[in-house]
Amino acid sequence: MTSAVDKAREALRESLGAAEDQVTRVKNAMIALDGQTPAKQRRSPGRPRGSSAAKPKRRRRKGGNTRADEAVKLVEKKPGISASAIAKAMKIKPNYLYRVLGDLEKEGRVKKQGRQYFPAG
Repeated sequence: MTSAVDKAREALRESLGAAEDQVTRVKNAMIALDGQTPAKQRRSPGRPRGSSAAKPKRRRRKGGNTRADEAVKLVEKKPGISASAIAKAMKIKPNYLYRVLGDLEKEGRVKKQGRQYFPAG
């Protein structure tokens, strides 16, 4: 046995779905009047259709001289160094380095205290 509240909730959901469909139809009609194609049919620039070339998977470099290793060396050389200082020394943008440092933190290779990074262990 469903309550009146459940019935009202279901009626509102149905009404909302119908309203969303109506909004989509009106938007598509406006786009068509402007001489454009509806959003569902519009394609973004990129690889042509039928192109089967998949994106190559990113591979992590093995051995030394990776950015992560370079960052760890800098942290060991200067404990308490900030991410922006590491980025300047490595001549890369800090946005990328924050991801690298986060991974190093998860791996337990560095530890963060406030804005400073220290060697782990």
